[in-house]
Amino acid sequence: MSVATQFLAGIRNLLKTLDGEALRDWLKVEPPLPQEYYDLAAELKNGYKNNEALLKLVESSLPEEEDVPEGQGTSWPGFISFMKDYLEYWRDVDFDSLLSAHQLLTALANSCATALNNPTYGTIMLQTGISICSSFTTLSLTLNKRPDLTAMLAAFHSGDEEQKTVIETTAEIMQKFFTACLTDRSSPRYAQPTGKKLGIYIFANKTLKLLVMNNQSYLATQLLTNMMAKSPPLSCYPASQRVTFLYFLGRYHFNHDLYWRAAQCFQEAYMQTPPHFHKHRRIILTYWVASNFTMGILPSQALLQRPESQSMAPCYSQISAAIKKGNYVAYQEAIKQHEEWLRSKGFPLFVTLQWRIRPMIWRTLARRTFLLTYTPPAEGETRKAAVLKLADFKTALRYVQKRLEGYIPANPPLKGPQANVNTYLLKAVSNSAGRRSRRSTLVPPPGGPKKLLASEGVLTGNMPITDHQVESMVMSLIGQDMLHGYIAHTQGVFAIMGTKTKGSPVAAGWPPVAEVILKRSVEPFVPGWVKDEA
Repeated sequence: MSVATQFLAGIRNLLKTLDGEALRDWLKVEPPLPQEYYDLAAELKNGYKNNEALLKLVESSLPEEEDVPEGQGTSWPGFISFMKDYLEYWRDVDFDSLLSAHQLLTALANSCATALNNPTYGTIMLQTGISICSSFTTLSLTLNKRPDLTAMLAAFHSGDEEQKTVIETTAEIMQKFFTACLTDRSSPRYAQPTGKKLGIYIFANKTLKLLVMNNQSYLATQLLTNMMAKSPPLSCYPASQRVTFLYFLGRYHFNHDLYWRAAQCFQEAYMQTPPHFHKHRRIILTYWVASNFTMGILPSQALLQRPESQSMAPCYSQISAAIKKGNYVAYQEAIKQHEEWLRSKGFPLFVTLQWRIRPMIWRTLARRTFLLTYTPPAEGETRKAAVLKLADFKTALRYVQKRLEGYIPANPPLKGPQANVNTYLLKAVSNSAGRRSRRSTLVPPPGGPKKLLASEGVLTGNMPITDHQVESMVMSLIGQDMLHGYIAHTQGVFAIMGTKTKGSPVAAGWPPVAEVILKRSVEPFVPGWVKDEA
């Protein structure tokens, strides 16, 4: 008996017993492999060069039987087609050629998804589908890192009406497996999952990982919509699947600037991960803290001292300190110092921390400027609103801009308290870019001001600070509820409202950031996260 015939006879026995795990172990697609698989490949190369011959071999070895006894199984048309593609795969595969191996595995995965859809016997293909998809996604991710090969693939499909990337093609096939599992009717929605429903979150996780890790998370929207409509609760599945799904669901929402949703997912994933899994907790915590930053929730020292926080603590502690103090220069230095680490965590995280934090620093800087320049009203003038002069805030912003451009203090800083803070503030940037004044606190750097990138200035690059921009900045902070008051245009001030109610102009004009952001961000549920029936 030939190797191929013996192989198919073994498959037939597994179908009869409906042993899905044994079938998975039998249908291997990647090394390391026993010698029998190489013998099978050699025999197929020599004796079955024609696809029709392969189909006849499979049909004769795996006949579709009628009147199958209860508890046993048989082949079906989708499985016959899958086995033909499986033998073709072993006949033609060359593991040294990533491109051809990927094309063969693409066809095999598609065929496996079709076989899984069978309502009677498709469940036996679940474990095999998981195994093939794991190999398929690994190969796709490897191929995606080879632009020379992906360019060849694009050229091969240049005549297609709609060209898709390797990741998009792989994700589409993963979603076929996901849909087959999601639409299985072996158990009610809110009951313990059985049959193909056991694979819902396995395939959802594989799909989300592919899309999120390659900045194509927008393609996962329909998948999450379908989950909300039909999926059993996440709590019905093993902890590893729950944590993985919550992490990638958080990444999906983070990539779409939905930071409250992302934080809820990361927090739950972190809490469900045992403390000794330092690597997993570190990956989750990196994004959880970043999500919280955007909502004004800063990490505590206790959190940053945990073992899983060691890699992120230097960066996040510096950013946190800069937000607290309104120190824009220190914030830019932290971003620049840790840019390589931030970029390694993904472009969305880097961009978020580079731009989304700025309004909070502007807010704190405005608060510190107010504390330096505000003079309490005299008796009899208590009805006047406390104000921040926009000219003073502009002076502070110009001072920061000059420091970013490399300007240095003209004289060493004074020791002890200064006699006149207001005068110091107003003189901070009184010098021009090229002239030194005895009254100036800053002088140009040797060689002239630095040329800043668009992301490095207070506004953008070396753009000078104008009255109009200062007013726009304050208005944007008012619009985001980070400042409470209004702008009196004729007087050029930000007037604080509610001082009598809050007890002080600082408490009234600068409400807690986390409080105001959470007030408008909290939602009844997180889309994509299916919870137990109420």
